[in-house]
Amino acid sequence: MEPLITLVAVTGLLLLAGVFGAARVGRPVVALRGGLAAMFLLTGGAHFVGMRAEIVAMVPPGLPFPGLLVTLSGLAEIVCAAALLDARTARAAAAVLGVLLLVMFPANVHAARGDVPWWDRLGPRTAMQAVFLAATVTVFMRHRTAPATERTGRCHRRSLG
Repeated sequence: MEPLITLVAVTGLLLLAGVFGAARVGRPVVALRGGLAAMFLLTGGAHFVGMRAEIVAMVPPGLPFPGLLVTLSGLAEIVCAAALLDARTARAAAAVLGVLLLVMFPANVHAARGDVPWWDRLGPRTAMQAVFLAATVTVFMRHRTAPATERTGRCHRRSLG
């Protein structure tokens, strides 16, 4: 549930910042990139601190080296979260994260088994994953590539814009 709250809250705050004059972060796709970056930084960090044991336990039993898989997926989430913040790499990062969400879905199915709280059951987990996937697809489809001046290095502003 925390990743969904993070995505919605950060995206909303960036949209609100746009209302108050921060035009670059107030564009909907840029705000969504910021929300996704915060969310994947949170979830990627959990692969190493705080919830590592729970995330390793989510790996379906048929897959080898669950600890290594968790480490690699956590690194991918963190690297892609950072890449979402750069206009030149945001589209590629969104694509990688979308694929990662699909590849990791069996872990969510595995985690939804047994006696879990309502928000960890398969229905709510699937709905949240659909929201996350829709957000990554939206960034992939709607994000414009960086302006030519930014690609050639004449513009030194590489942040969310």
